Amino acid sequence: MTVTTTIATTPAEKTTTRLLWLDLTRRCQLKCTHCYNSSGPDGTHGTMTREDWINVLDQAASYGVRNIQFIGGEPTLHPNFADLVDRALTTGLEVEVYSNLVHVSNECWEVFQRKGLTLATSYYSDEAAEHDAVTGRRTHTRTRTNIQRAVDLGIPLRVGIIDGGEGQRVTEARRDLEGLGVTRIGVDRVRPFGRGAQDQAPDVANLCGRCGTGKAAISPTGEVSPCVFSGWMGVGNVKSAPLASILSGTAMNLATKSIRGVVGKGGDEDGGSEECGPVGDGECTPGFPSSSCSPRS
Repeated sequence: MTVTTTIATTPAEKTTTRLLWLDLTRRCQLKCTHCYNSSGPDGTHGTMTREDWINVLDQAASYGVRNIQFIGGEPTLHPNFADLVDRALTTGLEVEVYSNLVHVSNECWEVFQRKGLTLATSYYSDEAAEHDAVTGRRTHTRTRTNIQRAVDLGIPLRVGIIDGGEGQRVTEARRDLEGLGVTRIGVDRVRPFGRGAQDQAPDVANLCGRCGTGKAAISPTGEVSPCVFSGWMGVGNVKSAPLASILSGTAMNLATKSIRGVVGKGGDEDGGSEECGPVGDGECTPGFPSSSCSPRS
């Protein structure tokens, strides 16, 4: 006889997490020099199925999560991208999509115009050669054109300029974006994770210190971590445990305490002086407007 055990949840188990980064895929058309999770053309969609992601979204909505950011890699390359955005929106979640805006299909433009969805992207320079040196492909014209189209369509948009140093034309990039009509622009430095770490092992000291406080990330394999930058600090997997039990569990508590112990930030969700993601405008909660940080591959 086979005995099946079901793990039940109750309203008392509602999570205090308000933002989930859903790292749908490590596949991307680009191979950006600073990519925090080393995504690229050879990346995969991982082991999470459409049903797995739907289950995560349903649990998130039930457990009190308010905001979802679809990220990657390039999230629009995931075969179930449109379905997952639809599920998130219809369950009442606010959605942000972080896309490189290199190739946007007609279907994606329709998705981007859904009520409750905001869009984010990265931009590196007003000069095509400098921008393309970061992305590894001739992408400047496409991304800039699609930024302009998003503005013209009235899609809520924010753009992060990632400053790699060495005289990068950051000020000029901001002016260029302002000329396109972009009003939400931020600047941040390259974070030393993934390819941005230049083969160095990940270091907790390079995190902002607020990881896991009101936020968490889920990888393409279902592994949960305090944030997208701390992916090596897995605290559970949504394929084998309820989302709320992971977010409020002992492993997450220990991980966040260990991070704060090294970085020295307090537990206040909006505390601390340094932003926790290289999007550059102090945003962490997706949406328009939003509140305190957001990363970009």
